Amino acid sequence: MVGSSHEALHRIFQKDPTLLTRALQRVLHVPFPEPRQIAALNVDLTEIEPVERRVDTLLRAETDEGTYLFVIESQGKVDDRKRGSWPYYLSYLYEKYRCEPVLIVVTQNSATAKWASRPIRLGFRDWHSLTVRPLVLGPDNVPVIADEQSAVRDVPIAVLSAMTHGRGRQAPAILESLATALQTIDDETAAVFVQFVDSCLADPQAKQMWRDLMTATQYFWRHPLAEQVREEGRVEAKAEMVLHILEWRGIEVPDAVRDRVNACTDLNRLEVWAQRAMHAEDAAELFAGE
Repeated sequence: MVGSSHEALHRIFQKDPTLLTRALQRVLHVPFPEPRQIAALNVDLTEIEPVERRVDTLLRAETDEGTYLFVIESQGKVDDRKRGSWPYYLSYLYEKYRCEPVLIVVTQNSATAKWASRPIRLGFRDWHSLTVRPLVLGPDNVPVIADEQSAVRDVPIAVLSAMTHGRGRQAPAILESLATALQTIDDETAAVFVQFVDSCLADPQAKQMWRDLMTATQYFWRHPLAEQVREEGRVEAKAEMVLHILEWRGIEVPDAVRDRVNACTDLNRLEVWAQRAMHAEDAAELFAGE
């Protein structure tokens, strides 16, 4: 199960490697040749020395013009350590596979995208022994897909759009269009895309909107994310029950008690509190001995 935007932003290209080619061609306008085949490779770049190095996603693309390695890095913030890591990755991979590596950075942040797009030049001021020029996919160049027709035409691009732009005033149109488009693809792929989008939505309102849109679809309820949503619903209902029992019995519920009950995510503990609420003379007795 994908648990973070960092994972989702690069793993979407594992789920649909052809999305990367389309992003290069249509978003970044890079004339990359059409691959005959794309395969995922081992991301572990660890050497014999105890220094662990891993790329986020590594794909090999076979084209009529040769074989290329896509080195995909999900970047949440500026990290100047990458000035050393990224050139190392590319050099190591070229030496290991003897084919051309291409670095692609994916981010949700405009400032991070601007930073990542700067060339990394190693050497003298007027003589660079090595220059690394990352290709960057971010909010300034990934298209906003906010209509159903465009979303249906290219569902993976619409997913990437939602992962990158799913916030603010444009969020409802983006998410609603994608929700419709997901119904046009197979359930298993749709379920994975649902999780990718959920992991990348940092805005609580947008995340709740997405989960509300998804709860009516059958493939969503077969996905691990659905169990998380159901569990959250059970916890919320049980917390409300604890408070309602006290209120029904005419017991005053101080804000501190209410906040503690609402903040609890342990269903078993809430069940204990509900039983205590049936006999408590004071709201604080819910937490006796804790």
